[in-house]
Amino acid sequence: MQKIFLLSPAHSGGKRAQFIQNPRASFPLARRLHRAELVTLGEIFTFLSGLYFRGKLAYAQRFASPPEGLAGAYIITSNRGLLPAEEATSLAQLKAFSSVEIDPANLHYRRPLLRAARQIAKRHPECHAVLLGSISTGKYVDVLLDVFGDRLQFPVEFVGRGDMSRGGLMLRCVRAAQELEYVAVGGAIRRGKRPPRLHPMSRVA
Repeated sequence: MQKIFLLSPAHSGGKRAQFIQNPRASFPLARRLHRAELVTLGEIFTFLSGLYFRGKLAYAQRFASPPEGLAGAYIITSNRGLLPAEEATSLAQLKAFSSVEIDPANLHYRRPLLRAARQIAKRHPECHAVLLGSISTGKYVDVLLDVFGDRLQFPVEFVGRGDMSRGGLMLRCVRAAQELEYVAVGGAIRRGKRPPRLHPMSRVA
């Protein structure tokens, strides 16, 4: 089955975003960003979010099977629609992300997302889009479901889990080479009882 993953973004206006935007920051990722070197959107959001985004990105890179011409992992942004996780970004773009609210009623968010999703859905009618993000609210679902219909899916194991649990689950799946089960978003039960806690992962060198 052809499938791509749509990753919900990290918060680009919090304390970690302030750290990386600080011109006096000394850690390597910040220095690269301030020197206008190649820094991908996936790298930036992994830093901003930590475990949850790291799990989503690693999972998408491991299990994506995109058709020719599409990336395997796209990140939902606040003002530029869907961008490949490997796309280069800049300090100015990072600051711009934090200036737009992610709300389906906000046209500065909704229009670019609709435009990008429609391009993918029209050009690749056999490709499924798996949402790795919140499915209990309408922040992403209300926009994407109208475009992809039954082709918009999510991991059923997400139901009832918080962000950290989802991140840990996906990292375990990558390590075990075991893909999750997907169901169509439309008509699915997206809220449920919290599942048992995950067992700690063993450390690896």
